[in-house]
Amino acid sequence: MAENVFDTIIIGSGPGGYVTAIRAAQLGMKTAILEREHLGGICLNWGCIPTKALLRTAEIYRYIQHADDFGLSVSDLSFDINKIIERSRSVAKQLSSGVAYLLKKNSVEVLEGHGKLAGNGKIIFEKNDNTVSELAAKNIILATGARARSLPKIEPDGKLIWTYKEAMVPDVMPKSLLVIGSGAIGIEFASFYRTLGVDVTVVELLTRILPVEDEEISQLAQKAFVSQGMQILTSATVTALKKGQDNVTATITTDGNSIETTFDRAIIAVGITGNVENLGLDATDVLVDHNHIKIDKWGKTNEPGVFAIGDVVGPPWLAHKATHEGIICIEKIAGMPNIHPLDTRRIPGCTYCHPQVASVGLTEAIAIEKGYKVKVGRFPFTGNGKAIALGEPEGLVKTIFDSSTGELLGAHMIGAEVTELIQGYSIAKSLETTEIELMETIFPHPTLSEMIHESVLDAYGRVIHF
Repeated sequence: MAENVFDTIIIGSGPGGYVTAIRAAQLGMKTAILEREHLGGICLNWGCIPTKALLRTAEIYRYIQHADDFGLSVSDLSFDINKIIERSRSVAKQLSSGVAYLLKKNSVEVLEGHGKLAGNGKIIFEKNDNTVSELAAKNIILATGARARSLPKIEPDGKLIWTYKEAMVPDVMPKSLLVIGSGAIGIEFASFYRTLGVDVTVVELLTRILPVEDEEISQLAQKAFVSQGMQILTSATVTALKKGQDNVTATITTDGNSIETTFDRAIIAVGITGNVENLGLDATDVLVDHNHIKIDKWGKTNEPGVFAIGDVVGPPWLAHKATHEGIICIEKIAGMPNIHPLDTRRIPGCTYCHPQVASVGLTEAIAIEKGYKVKVGRFPFTGNGKAIALGEPEGLVKTIFDSSTGELLGAHMIGAEVTELIQGYSIAKSLETTEIELMETIFPHPTLSEMIHESVLDAYGRVIHF
């Protein structure tokens, strides 16, 4: 077998892998990236990007439904699900092509196939289950991502029981839909399908939906979803899914009682599990715990020269986390000075449902649990002129500070465009800003961002517009 030697080889080309490859090349390393399916990974092809294209369609459809509120008249409103899907896939294809261009521009060698560790810095490169060559590298970075997790005895079949993949390209538009799980993935699909008129039921094992979010925000989200016509069942479990000819019957247990309900389709959205299989890990000292690779703060595994980043190493399972993890990893490998480990408290999270949800840092409950004495500020969308002018008066911005130091501990939002607003608080946390700097910051008027200012003022008894 021919041997190809590189400084760095990355297995997986998602947001963690391809960005790390580009940064490695920028740092002067001879770099290769192995991808068995699509450049850009799940995020660009079957996750973050195409789902946002679907949700954009739903957003426009929702606005048109309320055209009369804006003095407009629209008749015979309808949609073509095939064209909606076509646009979503086109967006994904465009960005995947963009990744290919960026890798080529930065002289990263792209190898389409599967990579498997062979020890001592070696990788067996396979294509169509056949060994093509042996590769070698000083540094091997595993960025293989993750896939949808299944439930015991409830396996997706791609026809009646969907994962996120099938939910993005439905063969038919269901009249009724069961969504199992109320994290970001489940709620985004629930929001998309409900907006297009599907009867949606969401089942959540825990006591509230969007369980990683601040409890106050979760409650506001549930109230909004119920008002839109969703049925939300919390502290509930789907114990069985019986497949019919063209539907599924779910056995749902809640409050000690079991009910059976039939749906056209079901989506399993109960989390993800790392892609650790068939990587040759068994012959290495790489440790795997609950299907995720164990690493130190720099991405190092227990195997010399082998690193891991992104979803395959565990939560938070976010594209931007994978990207920054990869850059930290490769810059540390390159010996760059002043590299800091990833601080998960500074990673924002976004859910693109309607209304949108976004957060960064500690929730109020966790901050108190950790022993902080907190000051909490709130500002409702109803007090913001831009929100009212947009016809989006429902929402809340919540800010949490350490009362003794003024440290910004966390920020939590629900409402229009909060997935864009949250970066203001993310920057503030990165700069270790206190309430003083935020109070002295001049926010433009009229904007939604003014609510960031007002929420901070409210925490210290100085709110102006409410």
